[in-house]
Amino acid sequence: MRRRPFLAALPALALLSRAHALPPASLAFPRDFGAHPDFRTEWWYVTGHARAAEREFGFQVTFFRTRVATTQEMQSRFAAKQLVFAHAALTDVQGRKLWHDQRIAREGFDIAGAATGDTDVRLRDWSLVRRAGGYRARLAAADFTLDLRCAATQPVLLQGDRGLSRKGPEPRQASYYYSEPQLAVTGGVVLKGRRFECSGKAWLDHEWSQELLHPQAVGWDWIGMNLEDGSALTAFRLRRQDGSALWAGGSLRSRAGELQVFGPDEVTFTPGRRWASPLSQASYPVEWAVRTPAGTFTVKAVIDQQELDSRASTGAIYWEGLSNLLDANGRRIGRGYLELTGYAQRLRLS
Repeated sequence: MRRRPFLAALPALALLSRAHALPPASLAFPRDFGAHPDFRTEWWYVTGHARAAEREFGFQVTFFRTRVATTQEMQSRFAAKQLVFAHAALTDVQGRKLWHDQRIAREGFDIAGAATGDTDVRLRDWSLVRRAGGYRARLAAADFTLDLRCAATQPVLLQGDRGLSRKGPEPRQASYYYSEPQLAVTGGVVLKGRRFECSGKAWLDHEWSQELLHPQAVGWDWIGMNLEDGSALTAFRLRRQDGSALWAGGSLRSRAGELQVFGPDEVTFTPGRRWASPLSQASYPVEWAVRTPAGTFTVKAVIDQQELDSRASTGAIYWEGLSNLLDANGRRIGRGYLELTGYAQRLRLS
């Protein structure tokens, strides 16, 4: 963010506290579907579930972009000014197994890039591209291939205060954040050489920021749930080392478009049953009671083993997987994804 001249007269501490605060902004589309290369961190997340006759899958396609501050003044075209990472995962529900792959490259040379103006993110032969009406995710991983179309069925959902989403007690801990829930999914999944024609639902999150994590934050718990009645539920919390909540938020948008935004003191995550990872030894709560102003819900992982080891790209080990949403009577009312970070190790965002 460009400094205005009068900021030079402010005390150093005040300048520090304001340097990365994000102001309210009017998000405009399709421009803000695209990349924001002046921001430090950005990601596009697509999570969903799809069915092919007797088989059911959960899937995640994620592209990250990171601006490398120390290389911005370099003149060499080989300088790594922007890095692009990608994660892909496929949950085979009947097979009780998660498949995962990852990639990383510097932007340029027709290898990796994130276009401005609209969603067009690519890393070698992996891509997430938006055209009129929706997205297409295409990637060939080591053990599986995804070629999925995700068509918009509802308007963009601006999270937080009209797209400005606080992530901590200080104003600089914030992101610009929108979601596209209730995406209609069609396409193909190839697993171990066998092709499945699928249909289902997906959820897209797009965030960009200068700084997200408070120094006391070790990770977060997050859900994005497509409800069967057409509603969309988001809830999250940032955690301290002792497991207490540092910040929280979320929203519920009804099928009719009525939006209820949750404040930081209105969302609680209470862990239930846990699963111990044989890989990282981390203990993940794979069942939760999530209380919001819109009601109290139970979140249950469809299968426990949905941990992703991304140390070869982003450096993190985290749990993210297909989960069911239950109402107070134990009836399934939705399905989506649960993400748990900072359990195997403290989460650090580059």
